[in-house]
Amino acid sequence: MSEDAFFTVYGNLPRHGPGSDDCTREALRRLPPLPPHPRVVDLGCGAGAQTLVLAEALRTRVIAVDLHEPFLDQLKARARERGLDAFIETQRQDMGALSLPEASFDLLWSEGAIYHLGFGPGLRRWRPLLAPGGLAAVTECTWLTDERPDEIARFWGEVYPTMGTVLENRAAAEAAGYEVLDTFTLPASAWWDTYYTPLLQRVAHLRAHGDASLEDALSAAEQETRLYRQYEHTYGYVFHLLRNPSAL
Repeated sequence: MSEDAFFTVYGNLPRHGPGSDDCTREALRRLPPLPPHPRVVDLGCGAGAQTLVLAEALRTRVIAVDLHEPFLDQLKARARERGLDAFIETQRQDMGALSLPEASFDLLWSEGAIYHLGFGPGLRRWRPLLAPGGLAAVTECTWLTDERPDEIARFWGEVYPTMGTVLENRAAAEAAGYEVLDTFTLPASAWWDTYYTPLLQRVAHLRAHGDASLEDALSAAEQETRLYRQYEHTYGYVFHLLRNPSAL
């Protein structure tokens, strides 16, 4: 699948992965109290649906980082529409090679993005950004059962072979130096309402135009949604709420 085809299919969706405003708010609610004006970074923000929720809830500056400039442009436009542009600073950076200062954030956020680095490696790479006692909220695609039908095991074995269980990811977070405060699994609605349903509508629209160059991307989107519908009991996105317990 070419990069152009990927962004044609996925680029203008409300979200670029499972999640919801309610889930973002629930994660915030479960965290310990933050300082009065917390320093916040959202890594792999995409078009920033969760960034807007953070800015609205915390009324503090949120640094939103993504490598894809069109996503950042979408976020800036949405922030202006909602009167939140004063709270959001976008930065085009690779979240695996950040130039942000160490110990400079009280809250690190990332939804649906850490798989690009791997859960444990990503957490280790990001921990130096957190101040002592700083908090992190990260979603990760996670196995929810130990027994998995062959079809879905093969799919994720090819797409994300290091995907872990809740217990394995907890152990990975602890090995990376975090204290695990809480975890919760996103509901099925967080997959369908603002991700898969708009995605399938987009697929139907693009198929109607018969662009053969998009066939691989369209087929992949259809396969992904079919597999989740059939096997949603075996895997899901899990919010991991973490704390950096001490100075580095």
